[in-house]
Amino acid sequence: MDIASLETPVPVVDLGIAEANMRRMQAYADAHGLALRPHIKTHKLPGLARRQVELGAKGITCQKLGEAEVMADAGLDDIFISYPIVGEAKAERLAALAARVKMRVNADSSAGIATIARAARHGHEIGVVIEFDSGNKRSGVMTVDEAVALAKEAAATPGLRFDGLMTYPTSAASAAFLAEALPRLEAEGLNPVVLSGGGSPKALQTHELAPVNELRVGTYIYNDRNMVGAGAATWDDCALTVHVTVISRPEEGRAIIDAGSKTFTSDLTAEGAAGGYGYILEYPEARIDRISEEHGMVDLSACTRKPQIGERLRVIPNHVCPVSNLHDRIATTRDGEFLGFVDVAARGRTL
Repeated sequence: MDIASLETPVPVVDLGIAEANMRRMQAYADAHGLALRPHIKTHKLPGLARRQVELGAKGITCQKLGEAEVMADAGLDDIFISYPIVGEAKAERLAALAARVKMRVNADSSAGIATIARAARHGHEIGVVIEFDSGNKRSGVMTVDEAVALAKEAAATPGLRFDGLMTYPTSAASAAFLAEALPRLEAEGLNPVVLSGGGSPKALQTHELAPVNELRVGTYIYNDRNMVGAGAATWDDCALTVHVTVISRPEEGRAIIDAGSKTFTSDLTAEGAAGGYGYILEYPEARIDRISEEHGMVDLSACTRKPQIGERLRVIPNHVCPVSNLHDRIATTRDGEFLGFVDVAARGRTL
């Protein structure tokens, strides 16, 4: 079997490009004294997670317990869950993980700390990292007072270990927060060994943005249209492309491809709807301007050369992470040779 014979739509990962991306980020982290802790939510593949660790990553980052369970089953033994965990059922699952691997968990509330503490009562110490907001208005405490109070609470709770602070994305606001928080923590006798920042688009400027010592990044392994738009990658650095087929040409200026929201998701770029739903490598002037579940409507009005029915195209997704989560398996290649399919082991792990 070769790539041209694969049924479409199908996500295809060039492992040579992914390897180069992994090596580039690891070299940057090593050069700037940063512990690289890749976020596996982008690829969701134990094999790539193991390769990241082989190349020098400190451990891995997961977003949900389900992802961490898959990775622990595959032998990854140093896992940070960078997402608040709340509730008794979650505590029991976290306890089971902590019995097998080194665990560190995000918290931004007393309820979160209580959940982690319930897990730790089973006899395995768990590290706690307090999340603070740096302008993203997502999870994370809003003030230094809150961060210090939660750090003290974690440090005083049996079975827990206060490890440090985290935020997303790393920014000038992160630096300002840390400048105020670190002396306050020191005055309380608390030593944050981990100062964790994240975000692939500005990852290679991390050392200029804030005094973090750990880097959590995910998208860099594949890259995508948003990364190219941010100036953080080139089209040649994009390891995952979705291969599709033109199935209809109802008008001269319009084509239909066999992929829609079930394949690409509905994520847009900074341009919004005007930018379309993906970048077609063979026809850069074309624009996937609308999608339904199974159809992609492609505006060809700016193209001098137009694709025909049956023609195969390669699309770079706007946002690659959710694309991984939509597919049971990916096709893999190296140097243009089809290597086989790999199951996306941690897809759908939303719990």
